[in-house]
Amino acid sequence: MRDKTQTNSAEPGDRLIRAGALVFFIGAVATLVTVAPFLLGTTPFPTYMFGLSMLMGVGFVLAGAGVLRSIAAGRRQARVGR
Repeated sequence: MRDKTQTNSAEPGDRLIRAGALVFFIGAVATLVTVAPFLLGTTPFPTYMFGLSMLMGVGFVLAGAGVLRSIAAGRRQARVGR
C-alpha cells in the first residue's frame, strides 16, 4: 500500500525548522569568528559580534517551535483519523 504523504509536501512547522537551522548555523559561524581572536591572541572583534553569536540560541528556539508545531499538527491529524 502506498503512503499517502508526498515526499515533497511541506508539513506545518517545516519552514520554522529550516529557518531555525539557518539562523543557528549563522550564529555558530559568528561564534567561531568571535572566539578566534582570543585563541589567536589578536585584537577582539567589536561588541556587536557577541550579539550575533546569540543567534545560535534564537535558531535553536525557532527550530524547537517548528518541531512543536509539527507535533501538534500530527496529533490533530491523528485525532481526526486521517
